[in-house]
Amino acid sequence: MTNKIYEYKDDQDWYVGSYSIFGGVRTLTDEDLDFPLVGLAKIFRDEERGFPISVTVLRYGSLYRLLSFVVDILNQEMGRNVEVIQRQGALLLVENGQLLHVELPKEGVDVEAFFETNKVRETLLIATRNEGKTKEFRAIFDKLGYDVENLNDYPDLPEVAETGMTFEENARLKAETISQLTGKMVLADDSGLKVDVLGGLPGVWSARFAGVGATDRENNAKLLHELAMVFELKDRSAQFHTTLVVASPNKESLVVEADWPGYINFEPKGENGFGYDPLFLVGETGKSSAELTLEEKNSQSHRALAVKKLLEVFPSWQSKPSL
Repeated sequence: MTNKIYEYKDDQDWYVGSYSIFGGVRTLTDEDLDFPLVGLAKIFRDEERGFPISVTVLRYGSLYRLLSFVVDILNQEMGRNVEVIQRQGALLLVENGQLLHVELPKEGVDVEAFFETNKVRETLLIATRNEGKTKEFRAIFDKLGYDVENLNDYPDLPEVAETGMTFEENARLKAETISQLTGKMVLADDSGLKVDVLGGLPGVWSARFAGVGATDRENNAKLLHELAMVFELKDRSAQFHTTLVVASPNKESLVVEADWPGYINFEPKGENGFGYDPLFLVGETGKSSAELTLEEKNSQSHRALAVKKLLEVFPSWQSKPSL
């Protein structure tokens, strides 16, 4: 037994726990936890300690998140290899290919949908053909029990035209259209640069600011031309923006957004990144996005911030019943 204190905290959930003697789960909220304590005690009970986890819930939004928190403590303290997998609204505890426990929602699950495949893990389809972006999302959602595919796995799917006037409209178009065509859960994003003095331009037209098929160099030159008469850096404030939309058949889509604030420099600098990275000065650092390493950029960028928000709300959204 260790004296280590464990904590998980985001905008939806907040738990504190420890590995102790004859523990349990108690809440300081008004929420009904429906935590499967008896079922877990049968699996993890210690003859000397009983159920050896004590958890206090200070904020509750997702049974998946709470169960994952408890299982993570058990794995670390008991040397187990249990994972929590979501499937059709149910939560499965699986260890080394063995199913240990199934927790069903109150309304139950659709039997045909639940047993339609021999795959335990569900699939998330990323609405992109970019393998680099797919790799990033695969690393994230693998921990949530999802296999990740992209549009390269579906070569016959039509291209979805981004005809929306906002980032959300474009992301919704891609996610919801592809979800309807495939019957799968789909994640789509739309990102771009917003410059305040230009009224939010280039915005949804970021990739084609200098015209359809424009190169990064041409788009950057166009942006510098538009800002040629703005001489003070403080007046060249801007934000990189990302909107993420997750769509699933018969379910209200999940939408999260994030901004990465900074300024537009007077000339490009840095060799990394792409798009407007050489012109975008990050916050008050004076350093361009193109001067950051990939690790530095991925830890603080607009996409990283949006993904962080998504991970906070995704489990509770996924557990909601279909429409």
